[in-house]
Amino acid sequence: MTDFFESYQPGLDSPPASLTAIVPSDSADLPRATRAINVSSAGVVRVTTVNGDEAQVYVAAGIAFPLRARRVWATGTDATGIVGLS
Repeated sequence: MTDFFESYQPGLDSPPASLTAIVPSDSADLPRATRAINVSSAGVVRVTTVNGDEAQVYVAAGIAFPLRARRVWATGTDATGIVGLS
């Protein structure tokens, strides 16, 4: 496959290049910070941001929600099918 953009440096306004299925955890950070999250079933997602802020956010199904998260908590999260875009 040819990638015409492989020699370009990606920025925060570039489309995500990686997808990671997220299993919410009260004890473990994500393997890499997200640039956005997507869910298959809408609901609340409790997160810790890369800056250390903790909050619950509502995420609609099928919409990339821009969010630099380092942890998605099991407690306080009811959305399902969570995917991290980075």
